Amino acid sequence: MPSRERRRAELRKRKQRGVSPRERMERGYARAEERNREVRESLEPLAEGERPTVVTVAAILSGTVAALTMGAWIAGVEVDGSRPEFIQALSPALLFGLMAWGMWRARYWAVLGFQTLLVFILFAAGWGLATQAASAVQVLASLGLLAVAGTFFWFMVKAMARIQMPSR
Repeated sequence: MPSRERRRAELRKRKQRGVSPRERMERGYARAEERNREVRESLEPLAEGERPTVVTVAAILSGTVAALTMGAWIAGVEVDGSRPEFIQALSPALLFGLMAWGMWRARYWAVLGFQTLLVFILFAAGWGLATQAASAVQVLASLGLLAVAGTFFWFMVKAMARIQMPSR
């Protein structure tokens, strides 16, 4: 039972130092909040009409997906041997089109919606990599999707922070 004795010795040392777990937690939160404040102060607010580059790229990508979805439906593309219903093409096209419009105007809700979509893509690619990838091509495609979606997500976090910043 050496591990039990070790834990008891550590607990005695903590009690002797007079720092409770709650006090350590509060100090940790205070340090984290100080770092957060420093990061917030280092951010530059967006100028009028300015849009972060990653948001511009995401808006163009989203608009392209919307246009291609409706274009494919108009062209009569079949999915699994049958043509999708109009609403099955219109719904995602409207969603992507609305996100494209919102991101083009640097709206927080649109960037948040796009990030939510990226999270679904990341989970799907990760799940596919873990359970479905049977060939090198599938593994590389899943890894590529993870890299692209993860990079987009990473850069959009700072962009979202700048979008929601008040003017100084």
